[in-house]
Amino acid sequence: MFNRTSLQIAAALASISLVSGCSLFSEDEAEGDKKVVVGTTSSPTSLDPAAAWDNSWELYRNVFQTLVAFPTGTTTPQADAADCKFIDTSSRVFECTLRDGLKFSNGHALDAKAVQHSIERIRKIDVKGGPNGMLGSLDKIETAGKNTVVFKLNKSDATFPFVLATPAMSLVDPAEYPMGKLRADGKLVGSGPYVMDSYEDGKEAVLTKNPSYKGFADRKNGGVTIKYFKESEPMVTALKKKEIDAIYRGLTAEEVVGLQEKTKGNEGLQLIESTGADIRYLVFNSADPVARKLPVRKAIAQLIDRDELVGKVYQGTAEPLYSMVPKGIAGHTTKFFDRYGDPDVSKARKILREGGIDEPVELTFWYTTDRYGSATAAEFGEIKRQLDASGLFEITIQGKPWKEFQDGYQKGQYPVFGRGWFPDFPDPDNFVAPFVGKENVLRTPYVSPQITETLLPRSRKQSDRAAVAADFDRAQEIMVGDVQLLPLWQGRLYVAASEEISGGENALDPQTVMQMWELGRKASW
Repeated sequence: MFNRTSLQIAAALASISLVSGCSLFSEDEAEGDKKVVVGTTSSPTSLDPAAAWDNSWELYRNVFQTLVAFPTGTTTPQADAADCKFIDTSSRVFECTLRDGLKFSNGHALDAKAVQHSIERIRKIDVKGGPNGMLGSLDKIETAGKNTVVFKLNKSDATFPFVLATPAMSLVDPAEYPMGKLRADGKLVGSGPYVMDSYEDGKEAVLTKNPSYKGFADRKNGGVTIKYFKESEPMVTALKKKEIDAIYRGLTAEEVVGLQEKTKGNEGLQLIESTGADIRYLVFNSADPVARKLPVRKAIAQLIDRDELVGKVYQGTAEPLYSMVPKGIAGHTTKFFDRYGDPDVSKARKILREGGIDEPVELTFWYTTDRYGSATAAEFGEIKRQLDASGLFEITIQGKPWKEFQDGYQKGQYPVFGRGWFPDFPDPDNFVAPFVGKENVLRTPYVSPQITETLLPRSRKQSDRAAVAADFDRAQEIMVGDVQLLPLWQGRLYVAASEEISGGENALDPQTVMQMWELGRKASW
């Protein structure tokens, strides 16, 4: 639709059944009237789309609409609430025409003014670390009649349709979501496939079918209850006890390996594997008196043993990553390996000595205890072990729950901290642009004029995304030299479910966001 090269990151899903069997849909189940219960360790940080650039998107995708989205099996944005296209030759004027008769779940009209309000309030509120960081190319929004919205950009940006497809750009009712502040009453109103009937922070969200929904989603169930767990172990236990039907985020490597085995307790379960584009990386605070020293960062890059890290902690459910752009995305390289090679204490010592550093370097590494699964603590324990064993570092590790952790790194309190990134859209731009510049998603300034002023603007003029490889190759060379970000590993995504549940192989979109409507309940067999 937008004349862009398709980039495959959430295809090639393979189901690994733990028991065999067959099933047919009954007439009732084909109507999608059966409800399902899913579990995750990733609860929303906010119910307001203007506030979150994180895994809160899992909920948003299922209760709100966006102008364009990624229907199952697609890797370029397609129509959701509207048909959209660039109407100029320089990718600076993007026009959307809304479907007729769209309404929010409260009965209010979803018209062009509501779309304009939804996007402009993101910019007006400008939450720290929030989605306004994705709208840097947007100049102004105009409306023409009730159904036409025109986005005028301040520069060429062929990735803008992909931005509008993210759940951050969810459409909200102006009567419910004020322009100047976030909604804070614990409720939400959208126009998506489901209505949120109730919500208990950190515990549960109950979703039922939205009777007024007009969109692409073919709902294969009658509603979804999402159970939020603080740890993965009780979540897996709940799956085995049939208290929940599926798990879509938060499994540890040990749990994945365990679920693949045909052992007692795994009867009637299936594990669905997706080739994901999620990454984990370290962030160095350029304002910290120790982490700001380039020799310190280079020495850490020289010492980290990614093979040992993923082997010990993730047991085949992840692979080493030597580029901020992961495998499966155009522009992937192995720049960090090309520069540093295998881990080498002697080389790391030389880097420090040439930088005038003769004593062991003391640093504290921070991580979130409840955002990326229970294995994160073990991961940072292994990083500490590797660096301490060199004799060149004395590392302390500290963990905090996500909300506290997020507040801390946004205030610049952490010298080094770990982050994960689930792509907003399948393009190399999305693995570089969010992390650079004075104002970025990490709230840790990374000033690189060549990337932000030359390479990114030039690449965004290209509607053929295969033609931008050279620009992103150069960007990654610069990032390797700066070492303000250190990629660690690339993960695989798993959905564990009862054999009674269908649709898991279609449930993750190219943004690795869970489409709850794909999950259905099979007929009895």
